[in-house]
This record gives sequence, structure tokens and C-alpha cells, in this order.
Amino acid sequence: MRTLFDTSVLVAALVEQHPKHERALPWLSKAKANKFAFIVASHSLAELYAVLTTLPLKPRISTSIAWRLISENIESKAKIVSLSPTEYGPIIKKLSDKGLSGGIVYDALIVGVAQKSKAERILTLNRKHFRKVWQGSEKTLFEP
Repeated sequence: MRTLFDTSVLVAALVEQHPKHERALPWLSKAKANKFAFIVASHSLAELYAVLTTLPLKPRISTSIAWRLISENIESKAKIVSLSPTEYGPIIKKLSDKGLSGGIVYDALIVGVAQKSKAERILTLNRKHFRKVWQGSEKTLFEP
């Protein structure tokens, strides 16, 4: 099954101190073992780096460790999918038509990547947010 990972699940899987680490890690392990198609939006790599390097942990995750985590666990294992410049406008227009603003744009971009890559499910810890922009069935929005 083609599964797109939201950044929220990647953070939880990579950070042992995360409260949902035990739920997210098995999904990342299965994805890395090719149990299903592992898809990540290209902008999630930047978002993941930003989150990992600013989490209020002691000790903090250094920039080099954050990069290594992304490189070894995501970049080398997942199919990284990008939206083209012409794909952004229609996504933003849909948000405007629905009266949605703010950070929901990033979830909508993830949905755009899911549609482009023909993902059959989105794995997220922010199911409530994705319900506003995902046209797939409720069963395809999966929370570990």
C-alpha cells in the first residue's frame, strides 16, 4: 500500500522522547523494510529538519545529527515527491474557496503530494487537520 508519511509521524518515530514514539517507530521500521511504499513530500524534509533542530530537548539535536537522521532514515529510503510550481496555485485556490487560512496550507500541500503520488493513505498524528483538506475516505487518514 502506498503510504505518505506526514512530518508529525516522522518526528515521533525519530525522537525517542516523543510521547508517540512507540506508536510511530514501527511504521517507520516497516517502511524502511519495504513492507509498503514509503512516500514523503519533499518539503517535509525541510520541516523535519526545522523541528528536529528546535525541539526543546536536553541535549538538543544538533544540526549534524538531524541531517544524519533525515539522510539515513528518510532520504535514502523513501520516495521523495515534489510538487511542481504550477501545482501550488490550484491547492491555494481550493483553500481560499473553502475559507481556510494559516498553517493548513502545509497539510494541503501534503495532500497534493499524496494525490500526485497516488498514495492510498496518509499517516499522520494530525488527523483533525487533514480532514479539512483530504478528499479520500476517513479510512485513508491513518494515525499510528
